[in-house]
Amino acid sequence: MLRNPGDVATATFDWGAIKWFVTPSAVPGAGSTLGEVIVNPGKGHARHHHPNAEEVIYVISGEAAQMVDDGEPFLIREGDALHIPKGVWHSTYNMTWRPLRLIVTYTPGGEEKALEAAPDYCLHEPGAIPEWRPV
Repeated sequence: MLRNPGDVATATFDWGAIKWFVTPSAVPGAGSTLGEVIVNPGKGHARHHHPNAEEVIYVISGEAAQMVDDGEPFLIREGDALHIPKGVWHSTYNMTWRPLRLIVTYTPGGEEKALEAAPDYCLHEPGAIPEWRPV
């Protein structure tokens, strides 16, 4: 099943946006989740974990401070890939002026549903272009 950015909704948050291209709830038979994440300059994901799924992060462009398992933050940048085991605490902060673009996967899929409970979660219909405003 081919899906392009115009085919899927955009979830926005105070820190950026996500487009989930493959999820078990949207693609029949899918067992994993894959999406593109944009983290705005000076923003990031607070410390969190996925108790039921491992995560893989691939950096398309930009760089960020990455923390894994409550260790010292380290730099991730374009071309880097990172595996986060199931249940491990982690955070990602874009400390630069450029947007950070990531490909993110969850195995097994379904962990993306937890983001819908975030207080700043907003879902935009496929094809809609969210308006970005500095906070």
